[in-house]
Formats: sequence, C-alpha cells, structure tokens
Amino acid sequence: MPPKFQPAFLFCTCQQGAGPALKAEVAAAVPGAVPAFSRPGFVTFKLEEPLENPSAFTLKSAFARSWSLSLVNVRDEPREGLVAGVRSSEPLAQFIADHRPKQLHVWERDRAQAGEHDFEPGPTETAAAVRNALLDGWDAFSHDQGDKRSDWIVDVVIVDESDWWVGCHRANTRAARWAGGVPAITLPEHAVSRAYLKMDEALRWSAFPAEQEDLWVELGCAPGGASQALLDRGMIVVGVDPAEVDPKVAEHPRFAHARRRVKELPTKWLREVQWLAADMNVAPTYTLDAVEGVLAHRASTIRGLVLTLKLSDWSAAEHLQEHADRVRSWGYRDLRIRQLAFNRREVCLVALRSRGQRRVRRGGRKSAATKPILSESD
Repeated sequence: MPPKFQPAFLFCTCQQGAGPALKAEVAAAVPGAVPAFSRPGFVTFKLEEPLENPSAFTLKSAFARSWSLSLVNVRDEPREGLVAGVRSSEPLAQFIADHRPKQLHVWERDRAQAGEHDFEPGPTETAAAVRNALLDGWDAFSHDQGDKRSDWIVDVVIVDESDWWVGCHRANTRAARWAGGVPAITLPEHAVSRAYLKMDEALRWSAFPAEQEDLWVELGCAPGGASQALLDRGMIVVGVDPAEVDPKVAEHPRFAHARRRVKELPTKWLREVQWLAADMNVAPTYTLDAVEGVLAHRASTIRGLVLTLKLSDWSAAEHLQEHADRVRSWGYRDLRIRQLAFNRREVCLVALRSRGQRRVRRGGRKSAATKPILSESD
C-alpha cells in the first residue's frame, strides 16, 4: 500500500466573478473547507482536517470549472526557476511515484470573463510552452497514457506569471479530462454568435444521447448560434423567437423559424420533437415557465432539455436548487448543472427523464415525420 496522501488544501478555477458563488457551494459540500488565497477566477481552500481518502473525493459544484488537491505552490522565480521548482518538488515526486498519474494538465487562470474584449477560455500559447518545458527530459509521464475514470491527473495552474499552483485530481468526469475543465473548442468562422460555443460545449459535457436527424425545438433562438451548432451536428431544428434569425441559419434546409412567442407555438409543431433547448434573456423562472408550457402540450414527446439559466447577479445562484427541483417535478430525473467555460453570468442545466437514456443506442428510426413541420414554418 502506498503512503497515505492527505492534502490540506483544495484549489479551484472558475469564471471571473463566480468566486462568491463557488465559495458558498464548497462551504456546503466540504465541511471544514475555509477560503484562503484567491484571485479572480482562482480560489483556494484550507481543509481543517486533511482528506482521509483523496482517491474517493469529488467536488460537486456548478461553478468550479476545475478542482485540484494541492501538492505544492512555486512562485517568485523566472519561468526556468518555476519549472525547476515543480520538477524538484518532493511532494509531487512522492505523489507520482505512489500514484503514477497518466496526464499533465497545464492552463492559465482566465484573464477576463468569457466573451469580454474578445477573450475566450481555453488553451494558450503560454500554457503550451510551460507544459513543453516541464515535460522536456522528464519521464514522469512516460508510462501508458490511458484515459480511465480511475486515472490521476497532475495539474499546473498558472495563476500569474510567477505564481504556479500544482495539484492533482481524478479523471472521474468528462470535464475532468479537459485541461482546466475547458474543451478544445473554437468559434467557427461561419458561426453567427457565441451561442454556438455554449451549445457545442453543453453537448460535449453532457454527452447527450441525441443523434443526427433528431428533432429539436429551441426557445429564444435568435440570431441562431445555438441552432447552428445543432445543425452542424446533423440535427433538425425548429427555432422559436419573434426576432430575426441570421440568413445563414434561416435558409438552412433543416431549420424552420417559428417567428412568434413561445405561447403561440402551434401544438402540431411539437409532434416528434425529442429535445428542447432554451437560451432566453429573461430570469430563470420565466425560462422555466416557457419550457413548462411547451411540455404541458399533449403532443410533447421531449426526452431531454438543455437550458441556459441567466443570473441577474451572483446571489441568484442560491436558487439553483429550487430550479432543479422544479425540473425534476416534470419527470426529468437525471439532471446536471454547470457553469460552462463559454457561459457568461449564467449556468447550463441539462436533464433527461432517466439515466438509462444515456445507454440507449437507437438505430434505424429517423425523423422523417418532422419534414412536414419544416414546410409549415412561416
């Protein structure tokens, strides 16, 4: 048996501004976790009692984009000195020897909020250069590069140019396999809005069991970025919004625009719809009211939901459990909430009627019955 690894610090990265909401979540989820050093988008917690079983630890949080059990903090050196400090760290060396981590993740703390001043989270040249410098001639990660839920990953967070935090986490979720919890997504040149990034990330994170030619209805679709992401995956989309949709989307052969309010949506348009998405610039209660109105139709056959819930301010995060309970009351039992890397001051809620839906692989049946719906658009 390897020596017990009992970290005394936990650190998280999050969207700039989300720190207070994250701290409230951690206080509820991890008894004895006391906020310590922090910077916008980076928060550390001192654990009053070291974790007895780190291998079983998972932080359940909507606002923690990534979390790590701390090993060492290196600082106040030029880059070469920081690299040497990481590689010579005794706690890290002992952890690698005992637990044989399979991957090294390196990323920078966000320098702005997503979508602000053209900033988007994700890989940076600095992070790539630091990772290459760390790995150059270092055989710590030369063994099998597997990708199993039980695998340990070593994290290096570049908090500032001369302040790096080193920790580790288990690859126990899809997002935990992404460096910093950010998928490698870039906005395509043909995308009409940032909503494309949010929908693309939502589908990757949630592993939604949707297939090509499945029929979606999107509430609040204008100008069409999220619908475009679905269309690029081969879906059929009915977009509902009284506002105009970009011609790139409106003229797509698998898109129909219902240019009306949600409550005016004809029941016949809901036949054969399997999935519902909503990204409306209103308070979460109004978004949920609109979704509930659609689900109440007898014609509704909707299997799953992808909802963006706007937060008027960060204190609105206190009501996320209430929103989740409301969605569960509609019969959607497999529910997850996350502030996506490409979200702004909002969260993504995804829900399926049961966890078993994730294992179902349908074949053969396509949405031929949706073709008349597309021809009925106005």
